[in-house]
Amino acid sequence: MMELEGLTKFYGETCALRGVSLTIEDDEYLTLLGPSGSGKSTLLRLIAGLEQPDSGSIRLNGEDIASLPPHRRGLGIVQQNYALFPHMTVFENVAFGLRWREENPVTEEAEITKRVDAMLDLVGLSGFENRGVGQISGGQKQRVSLARTLVTEPRVCLLDEPLGALDANLRERMTLELRRIRDTLGVTFMHVTGNEHEALGMGDRMIVLDGGAAVMIAPPEQVFDRPQTVRVAQVLNAYNILQGRVHEGRFDHAGSMLPLPPNSEGAMHYAIRFDAATLVPPDDPTALIRATFITSEFTGGGVTYFLRGPDGVFEVERHLSRADPQVYKGGQELGISWAATDALAFDSDGELIVSSNMRGAA
Repeated sequence: MMELEGLTKFYGETCALRGVSLTIEDDEYLTLLGPSGSGKSTLLRLIAGLEQPDSGSIRLNGEDIASLPPHRRGLGIVQQNYALFPHMTVFENVAFGLRWREENPVTEEAEITKRVDAMLDLVGLSGFENRGVGQISGGQKQRVSLARTLVTEPRVCLLDEPLGALDANLRERMTLELRRIRDTLGVTFMHVTGNEHEALGMGDRMIVLDGGAAVMIAPPEQVFDRPQTVRVAQVLNAYNILQGRVHEGRFDHAGSMLPLPPNSEGAMHYAIRFDAATLVPPDDPTALIRATFITSEFTGGGVTYFLRGPDGVFEVERHLSRADPQVYKGGQELGISWAATDALAFDSDGELIVSSNMRGAA
């Protein structure tokens, strides 16, 4: 188990990390999501020992490791740029950590071969042992980088945006591979990403960072369905965020009176997920907002519609499993409807107002 308490890091007068506290359980897959500059990579570098915190502690199985050099922490790190040695074969790259680590290097060639072969088999690269780094694809390079880290049997594996350099198809395949490999080995994974789909799809839990602070730590389903703050909802890139105030029991957004969840009297922000909204004729009695169609984007399994609402762009997702896509013309007026139970309300501080009819509410 790893325990982080009050981790803070400054670069000059800029605070990159603000008192982050977190407990990571053994065998857990934790994803760290945040926009650029949120502090997620800084947090990983502090844990790895590549940077030193200005305050706070890092304990691994009860041992304070914050003052230990990287090679004595028992951790492994996989980086986005692979960091492979171009003059070495795949086998030699994976074996490097075993041969040259400062503590307990493996010197018997038979043992090195056994471990490297087993790890290459695990990551699906058996038969690639003698290939050069320039003879394998980007996805294969990422697997070599992962194998080189895991062959040393780290207590925790740190992944710093490991899929960021891959194309969409490779990223999706490697997402499944990472989960499979972690489940096979039972190693704790901490996976930094700026991609909300990766964070939601891979983690047992996820931590959302913003401005150097941990603004939410919860299972992915809870983060997606009940973001604790407006900023979390914005980072997820799945919600329309509307501004306004409560008037006579409804949310007044630029003159459109929207239904509120119970106990939302102090609401100043209102959120509705892209996939919870529906397009209807502008005079439909269920229409809550009138908007003007801008364009649409086909995403394979669905269509995302972009509309000009009373106060900015409004997005609506329609899954093709439900119905065929509708075709609209630029400038066409439409109505947008949704169920009141799908709406979220936030107070003046941007904090979620929890209501009794909310999914997952006690």
